[in-house]
Order: sequence, then C-alpha cells, then structure tokens
Amino acid sequence: MFDTKIAIVLRNNLASWQTLNVTAFLMSGITGRNPEIIGDAYRDRSGNLYNPLSIQPIIVLAAPPETMSAIHRRTLDRGVPASLFIEEMFSTGHDAANRAVFAEYAPDDARVVGIAIRADRKIVDKITKGAVMHP
Repeated sequence: MFDTKIAIVLRNNLASWQTLNVTAFLMSGITGRNPEIIGDAYRDRSGNLYNPLSIQPIIVLAAPPETMSAIHRRTLDRGVPASLFIEEMFSTGHDAANRAVFAEYAPDDARVVGIAIRADRKIVDKITKGAVMHP
C-alpha cells in the first residue's frame, strides 16, 4: 500500500485522441518530478528488455469543466505540485510553444482539460472531489 496517490483528472468532453494525449503528457510530468516512482526494467522470458514502469497505481478520473476549475484551484490552494494541460496546448506543436501559450493564462481563465497530482492519499481525495472514474 502506498501513502501517496497519483490521480489524473481529465475533462469529460475530450475526444479519444485528446484523452490519450493529455494522459501521456500529464503522467510524464508526474514522473519527471518524482523519478523514484519508476521501478526496474522489465525482461521477458526471451531476455528482451523493456522500459521500467511506475511502481505505483494511477487512477484516471473525469470531470466537467466547472469541476476541473475547482480541482485546479484546490491544488493551488494546498500547494500541491501538479501537471496541467490547457485546451490551447492542442493547437501547438512543440514544448516551447506549449509553454508560451500556457503562460498567457491564469488560473481564473485557464481552460483546464487535464490535471495530474501525486500527494498524500487523503489530500488527493479531497482535491479531486467531484470527479468520477473515467469511463
């Protein structure tokens, strides 16, 4: 059992490709900030080596836009580091452009499509209140 919890919350009206894209980007942020969550490499019976994966389960939730904004605010209010993806990032093509468009928005006007956090289990549950299991 883990003392921490990883939760990814996605806006509930995204296209399938957007859901997958945002989930991948957000989890890369959690991993980058918390490299200790990556385990050992995997090896199959034939000896082929595969990339290591997270040692900790990840919960994926969904929420409407208003709840996404509330979750974003709760994360900031509690000082919990987060990975954040805003709608405008879908129109960019590389990291520098993502950061540039991201910098144009503040918490009150950001159209959050995804947020990922890793913190104490109880804190994550409080922050993600209102989100449901992703279908």
